[in-house]
Amino acid sequence: MSENIQAVVLGATGYVGGELLRIIAAHPELKFAAAVSESRSGEKIAATFANLTPAYGKQCFVDHDNWIDSLESGSRLALFSAAPHGASAAMIANALGAAATKNIEVHVVDSSADFRYSNQADYEAVYGTEHGAPDLLAKFQSGVPEHVSAVQAAHVGHPGCFATAVLLATVPLVQSGLSDPEVFVTGITGSTGSGRSPQPGTHHPERHSNLYAYKPLAHRHAPEIAALTEAATGRETQVHFVPHSGPFARGIHATVQAKATQPVSNDQLHDVYVKAYANSAFVEVVSGTPRLKNVVASNQCQIGVACNEDTIVVMSVIDNLVKGAAGGAVQWMNRLWDLPESSGLTMVAPGWT
Repeated sequence: MSENIQAVVLGATGYVGGELLRIIAAHPELKFAAAVSESRSGEKIAATFANLTPAYGKQCFVDHDNWIDSLESGSRLALFSAAPHGASAAMIANALGAAATKNIEVHVVDSSADFRYSNQADYEAVYGTEHGAPDLLAKFQSGVPEHVSAVQAAHVGHPGCFATAVLLATVPLVQSGLSDPEVFVTGITGSTGSGRSPQPGTHHPERHSNLYAYKPLAHRHAPEIAALTEAATGRETQVHFVPHSGPFARGIHATVQAKATQPVSNDQLHDVYVKAYANSAFVEVVSGTPRLKNVVASNQCQIGVACNEDTIVVMSVIDNLVKGAAGGAVQWMNRLWDLPESSGLTMVAPGWT
């Protein structure tokens, strides 16, 4: 019956929405049902995403009011939201209400920030806006799949792309006790992380052959990283985060530094990560330093480590649109539906992007 799981993408015209559609097209267990967009309803998907023409050449975006009509009563739905922060929650609430009237079983993975915090006040303090569906918060959990041993909710709020890269580097270290629970993070992200709409200082012409920090020690992913690290390790963690805009389109390179609590060797530190991710299909611990080109356009993460007697460095690289968003969302959806976690996600990195 797994082939009957219908897949719908809300907010489907952005970069994350396009990546979700790309992954769904090759997923053996999900069947594309709708790409939802109010602004481009009726337009062909391929007009926005020419790379998706072989899979969606005749398919069009649909509006928010009518997509549920195409689903049969009693069917199963994998609902992905790539809608913006602040708008996603209300869309999801409406979708869940409509699904309930047709007795449709549904799991949601939200790639916005709307369900990354379990507490309404925490979300509103960070994002400065009222939550669109606070009654749904208890039905969501958040975290990267590698750090959550059991699914405890019906739906998931996927961490941000920076948070994903940093959490994969930070959680095993904090958990090991080899360092203080205080980390200093430098993260460099590609221009796709700023979204489809060009903004002053963030779109690619400003970033080409350029590199600069933004919102140093004030980025909204820092409290998210701290909260999810504590949830995964049980240790309250301080996160000092300086993000940078990189001169490339895709990928994140995160460097995490921490003070060692005891003398530690490189082999000892490497072994901590090998053991932490021994059963993780998408995390590889490498010798030396990880490289973006080895992971871009895939759902892989590569991690490298370095240390001297009192300082620890952990490096993490991911594709911001795949592992950091659409791929991580599909990985979660696989778990929610009790499918193999790697279903639809075994694409390899092209290498020469």
